[in-house]
Amino acid sequence: MKILITGSTGLVGSALVRALQEIGHTVCRLVRPGSSTEGTRVSGGFDVSWNPVTGELGGAAVGADAVVNLAGASIAEGRWTPERKSLLHSSRVDTTRALVGALSKMGARPGVLVSASAIGYYGSRGDETLTEASPPGQDFLGQIGQQWEAEAGKAEALGIRVVQARFGVILSKHGGALPKMMRPIQWGVGGKIGSGRQWTSWIALEDVVAILRFALENEKVRGPINVVSPQPARNGEFTKELAKALRRPAFFPVPAFALRLLLGEMADALLLSSQHVLPTQLERLGYRFVHPEIGSAFRSILS
Repeated sequence: MKILITGSTGLVGSALVRALQEIGHTVCRLVRPGSSTEGTRVSGGFDVSWNPVTGELGGAAVGADAVVNLAGASIAEGRWTPERKSLLHSSRVDTTRALVGALSKMGARPGVLVSASAIGYYGSRGDETLTEASPPGQDFLGQIGQQWEAEAGKAEALGIRVVQARFGVILSKHGGALPKMMRPIQWGVGGKIGSGRQWTSWIALEDVVAILRFALENEKVRGPINVVSPQPARNGEFTKELAKALRRPAFFPVPAFALRLLLGEMADALLLSSQHVLPTQLERLGYRFVHPEIGSAFRSILS
């Protein structure tokens, strides 16, 4: 297949590019004006010019069979100032709108669009079990998630199969949240966050890549899918297993008030929220997880 990818230099994008190339797919990285993938950890494939403001897409995109949309500024980079929240919104919602607009202008359109989303869609829900059928949350991330998925869903009217991949906390030692979680434990000052009772719905990067491939190749995959392990963990257990894998203690709990003081709104949304999310659709479709359990996942990832 010829596959267009936005966000190709990020943690998920770079791993996906490598995996797709290894099995013989042609990867076209959609690159913004003035930027390039040169010097990144992504190699092979080729760049296609793409302007998410105007929706203009380079001619090399013609003949694409599939699109993977992974664009979006990191939600964990700095405090959520009004300016930062505006960027988080525009880099997801506006960019996806522009991408679908560009696809609408293609004579021969791709057969499938796999577009990133996140379990932030559900908001913080305590011990409630959440599936793809659960209603969205009404907080900042919940509202972004709804609008983000709605823009991707408009591609269905173009005859394109749409998959909205709701990512959980992605675990990789090469980037994302895990290295930041590891640091205090490695220094001997880590521990559970707040009460430690909140649920963490996680997924290993290896499974993320395999699930995206599964979604591209399996025509039965459609609509939202929860990209999470079938065994979410409470924060206390999550921290304990991470410390065990690092062979370090984790005796120092981080109080909730300190996180709120340091990070503001982001602390409640990312660190203190509780989301018990299950991959109901993936299990129904027969996907077999490489790393379903947190302890063995950490041992494999950190080995």
